[in-house]
Order: sequence, then C-alpha cells, then structure tokens
Amino acid sequence: MTEIEEQMNRIGQQAKSASEVLRSSTAEIKSMGLLKAADYILAHKDKIIAANSTDMELAKGKNLNKAWLDRLFLDDTRLKNMVDSLKMIAELPDPVGRILREDTRPNGLRIKRISTPIGVIGVIFESRPNVTIDAAALSVKAGNTAILRCGSESFNTSRALNRCFCAGLKNAGISEKCVQLIPTRDRRAVNAMLKMSNFIDVIIPRGGRGLVELIQKEARVPVFSHLEGIVHIYLHHDADPNVARKVIINSKTRRPGICGAVECLLVDERFLSKNGNQLFDDLISEGVELRVGKGLE
Repeated sequence: MTEIEEQMNRIGQQAKSASEVLRSSTAEIKSMGLLKAADYILAHKDKIIAANSTDMELAKGKNLNKAWLDRLFLDDTRLKNMVDSLKMIAELPDPVGRILREDTRPNGLRIKRISTPIGVIGVIFESRPNVTIDAAALSVKAGNTAILRCGSESFNTSRALNRCFCAGLKNAGISEKCVQLIPTRDRRAVNAMLKMSNFIDVIIPRGGRGLVELIQKEARVPVFSHLEGIVHIYLHHDADPNVARKVIINSKTRRPGICGAVECLLVDERFLSKNGNQLFDDLISEGVELRVGKGLE
C-alpha cells in the first residue's frame, strides 16, 4: 500500500467512526456546530482572504480565464454570503427522522419510510471554495460525515475554510473528523478515494463534464452525478413581470461564470405577447446577448 493509500484509509476510517456518532446527534447540536463554524469564519476572515490571494496569484500564473478566476475569488461580501448560507442551513428543519411515507397493508402491517443519514459522503469539486462550506454544512445537517477533495486551484482557501468549519464543530462538541479535507493536491488521492467502497457510501462530483465522466468511469463507490445541465427559467403566463425581471437579471448577470447562472429562458406565448419586448430590452441593456427562436428575431 502506498503512502497516499494509507493516508486515505486513515481518513476513511476516521470518517466512518465519526459517522456512527454524528448520526445520533440531536438537531440542536448539529445546528450549533454550523453556527459556531459561521462565527469562526467571520473571526478569521483576514486569514481566509489571505489564503485566497495566494490561490488567485497561482491561478493567474496558469493563465486561467476570467470566469474561472471569478469562481475562485473571495472577498468580504462573498465570505458574508457564505456565513449567511451557513446560518440558513442551521435554521432548516432537521431532515433526520422525518416520516416520508406511511402505509397500512391489508393484513394490518404498518410500514413507515423514515429519512436516515447515508453515512460517509465523498465530495469532489473544482475551483469554487464556497463548495467546501456548502458540502460540509449540508452533510453535517443531514447527519453525514464528509470527505472533501477540492480542486488544486482552491487548495489554500479550502484548507483555511475547513479549519474554521472544524473548529466550530469542535466548539459545539462534534468531532472534527466529521468533515475532512484531503490534505494533498496529489491526484492519486482521488484515485484512492474512488475505490474506498469500504468507507465511503456515495461520491458526489461537482464540476465540469470531464470531471464527472472520469468519476463515473473509475469509481467503485455509488455516484450521484450530473453532466451538462443547462439552467432554465420558465416564465408562466401569470408571472409577475417585475418579479420575473429581477429574478432573470440576477440569475444571468450577478455572477455569469457560476454553474447556477441561467442559460435558457422559456417564455409562455401569452407572457411574451404582453411583456416580452420590455423584458428583452431590459436584458440587452444589462449587456446580455440574446439568441432567440424563430419568429422572435
């Protein structure tokens, strides 16, 4: 066994052991951990931004495009959004123990489908450092431990964020091993991770088509995957045009480089006849290029 494989096995064993404890933690404890993590991020924002500056300089040296650099970049505003997201997740109802379905069979047997934690989730993602916090927070909220593998471009930023997150967990009495960031850029760690079926219950890739296809091909662990999703917004004929305008312009222009930016707008004919021209003019005035179907030229 190589040094990388031994390291990954230790991480897997720690995640598995921690998951047995976390799955029985109360909703209050899990939420407290997320809130404490938010506090730690705010308290150490200067260190996080300094780490991000290091990553940005390295990324610029690789001649990455502007959209990629924008996904990587952090500032006070984006950190605050990250903290706000943590707090929102902390306030969500606990998903563990919910009765999803309940049936009584003809013989009187009662059957319930109850939500339970999955166990250990592996998340492999690219350059957006906020995924470090999103993946960690959602995993813990659902009673799952997480093994995170960030893209090499966001390595320093993700490490700084992970340290803060784990410090928050520890302060709330939750094991720091509930969220582990793979501490190396070595690609062999990914290869090892994809074969850890004895420790990891499912892997979630978050990135481009090449990453997802590689994981689908090589993984010996179940994968929750996606390919090239085109982000749609559908405009119903009864949609409020003012609300629609705000949602569409925000989704398209706030951060056009992220995967959640809208790419395809589907418009009901009745909405189009009443409000289409104004909406299109507003989008064009914001610098959006429109490629429209026949009859709309």
